[in-house]
Amino acid sequence: MKSMLITGANRGVGLGMIRAVLNLPKENVPGNIVAVCRKPDQAKELNELADQNKNIHILQLESKEFDKYETFAAQVGEVLKDNGLDLLINNAGIAGSFRRIGLIKSGELMETYVVNTIAPIMLTKALLPLLKQAAEKNVGAAPGVPRATIVNISSILASMKLNGDGGHYSYRCSKAALNAATVSMKVDLKDTGICAVALHPGWIKTQMGGPKAPLEVDKACSRIIKTVFGITDQHNGGFYDLDGKNLPW
Repeated sequence: MKSMLITGANRGVGLGMIRAVLNLPKENVPGNIVAVCRKPDQAKELNELADQNKNIHILQLESKEFDKYETFAAQVGEVLKDNGLDLLINNAGIAGSFRRIGLIKSGELMETYVVNTIAPIMLTKALLPLLKQAAEKNVGAAPGVPRATIVNISSILASMKLNGDGGHYSYRCSKAALNAATVSMKVDLKDTGICAVALHPGWIKTQMGGPKAPLEVDKACSRIIKTVFGITDQHNGGFYDLDGKNLPW
């Protein structure tokens, strides 16, 4: 794998995944890691990693500013040159609040949907030429290995079968919609060699996950990256946990 891009890379799971990638055997570390966040000047830990690893390229993007996606995609292309984009991880998102049916607010529902669903779809669209470029470069990949991969970070809360607690309307609905988009990506890109999967990262001790979460960032992200780097064509269009176990819709 020559290149990867991850959104929400300044903290939490995004930053943890970058660390996990850097800890892989040298031959498995992508030559270009595009780390995307809203405010690079405030991303202290990410900037420190970039100073120590010249294959990390930090780019700015506000996920709700869709009119800037085309310019952003051009910037990514300048970084990657002719290699294209092998792996896109749509990680950036917001949690919303728990809220029962009598307390939900339309504004929160809409904002969460924009960030968690529309933004990953539109970013994938903007970066699709680079994903296709990589897929064409990787025509000689081993049988069963995707020529390029899209990973949409979802949540077990998106599972309708496993919903026994209710609440979480904005988050559940936005991630369930992202799962639906993942399946559509599989169908739309079936002739390109590009694989799309939805992945639940687990309940992790981050700013979003909170201090009661059972999983530590570094250990969880190592498991996530192991799963992501082991994706095959058989995973295409599926919904998995951080260890690659199939989850019910």
